[in-house]
Amino acid sequence: MSKSAASKLAETIRHATGCNVVECYQCGKCTAGCPMAKYMDLMPSQIMRQAQIGDDEATDRLLKSNAIWLCLGCLTCTQRCPQKLDPAAVIDALREMSNERGAVSAKQRKVLAFHKAFLKCVEETGRMGEVPLTSLYKMTSGDLFSDVLMAPLMLTRGKLPLVPKVIRGRKAVKRIFAACRKGGKP
Repeated sequence: MSKSAASKLAETIRHATGCNVVECYQCGKCTAGCPMAKYMDLMPSQIMRQAQIGDDEATDRLLKSNAIWLCLGCLTCTQRCPQKLDPAAVIDALREMSNERGAVSAKQRKVLAFHKAFLKCVEETGRMGEVPLTSLYKMTSGDLFSDVLMAPLMLTRGKLPLVPKVIRGRKAVKRIFAACRKGGKP
């Protein structure tokens, strides 16, 4: 596929990530190395191909896919790519687009709630804390009681610290988050 034949979706992804999905020649190494591939409705190589096609049907399929929410972000796909592409960044961009367009499947809304809670905790304290993360996730996801009986046992064994550790450079972390919200511009 030539650069002029790149889909609108491929161009959107390239602009957001710097990754030109048109250069993917479907070797399948990303899928072969992915620890989550067997659980996905679209394999990483299929995600890249659908992004290349990028018509309305392919875009809809990608944005409603469970695969983009199952990605661990382990970067194995990116490390294995002989073209030096970044499928993990492509999947991140697709998650953002799915969220912005309200296309997140009902099945994956809890994953999105966890993702947002995790980022909020890191932004506030500079690291992840179990109690704030769990509290924020439970409030935003509506999943209040699914594992509530585990907390007392974890507390008694010292596995659930009540007070999160806070790093010294919190202001720098907040600046990083603010720059990301502005599109990477300080």
